[in-house]
Amino acid sequence: MNNFIFHNPTKIYFTDEVEQSLEFELSKYGKNIVLVYGCGSVHKNGIFNQIVKILDKLGKNVAYIDGVMPNPTLEKLNSGVKIAREHKADFLLALGGGSVCDYTKALAVSINSSDDYWDRYFINQLEPNCDVVSLGCILTMCGTGSEMNGGSVITNEKTHQKIGKVFNDKRVFPKFSILNPKYTLSLSKYQMINGIYDAFNHILEQYFSKEDDNVSDYLAEGLMRSIISSSKIANKNPNDYKARSDIMWASTLALNTMLHCGKNGDWMVHMIGQAIGGFTNATHGATLSAISLAYYEYIMPYNIDKFKRFAINVWDIKDNKSDEEIAKLGLFAMRDWMSELDLCMNIKDLLVDESLIEDIANNVFILNGGYKELNKDEIIHILKKSF
Repeated sequence: MNNFIFHNPTKIYFTDEVEQSLEFELSKYGKNIVLVYGCGSVHKNGIFNQIVKILDKLGKNVAYIDGVMPNPTLEKLNSGVKIAREHKADFLLALGGGSVCDYTKALAVSINSSDDYWDRYFINQLEPNCDVVSLGCILTMCGTGSEMNGGSVITNEKTHQKIGKVFNDKRVFPKFSILNPKYTLSLSKYQMINGIYDAFNHILEQYFSKEDDNVSDYLAEGLMRSIISSSKIANKNPNDYKARSDIMWASTLALNTMLHCGKNGDWMVHMIGQAIGGFTNATHGATLSAISLAYYEYIMPYNIDKFKRFAINVWDIKDNKSDEEIAKLGLFAMRDWMSELDLCMNIKDLLVDESLIEDIANNVFILNGGYKELNKDEIIHILKKSF
């Protein structure tokens, strides 16, 4: 294993006793709270009113940033920074899914920044050089893992760039996150399955990455098996509480930095998916499911042994065949599972026109954590295979 430092400062409340947990945590911070939330579901299911009552009970002075979209934009970040600065925010509270959590982290590092925060954090990938406003999350949709990491993704609509920044500065991590599986039961099936695949792909991108056969790989295999099992149950019965609670915790563990210990990580599916999102505004999980099979089929020859292990340990492939044939059967099993969930399986369904493929490829950040470092022509090939 590579050397590593593991420090995750986020306190998790996995509970339906939201009021007690939130009251205890918010008592530690000042009066000026900014409540950040999305585009309407928190009103429909009554969660918003529940949280506002708690804030009123605590005597907090609350400002609101509403309408955070599935792919938060730089324009939305600019307007949020203005609100938070005028409110002299002491604490930011994210109420929603991964996009709201991502946005709130970007807000936390931008409020007191004297730099151009798009350039500093997302273009130049630098850490904060200012006071970071503390934040917490109340999760209503699982999949991204943003509730327990330092990641943030923002889209610049003018340049069609959707860029993620994983902050190492622990001040950016949520101080606490409240996970109540009941909050996820009102999601549409489309939201549920895309969240499931987002979490699964997070695990894949840490699993298929250079250093193999270490503790992180065994943890990853267990988490993948758990998600596969729970997803099949939830797909048939979205109200199955046990399955939804298992999915919620597995999604958090998939990207809370634990699986990354001792490994590099191959995030090219995310890089290509984010580039697609910058041009189409497509749902994040759908961009990943649309591109991933073509990507893994392309890189499989560069580490047949690991793909064979994936087939055997995750998908229970027992055939007495060659290593390459077993490896392929693992990807076939993954494809069948994705089809069963009714995930998006090609970029055409995301309204990607062939004329956009080269522009998308030009906006892909190329990373080198996997078995094969791609060039632009290879990215174009993968995009065409995904069409």
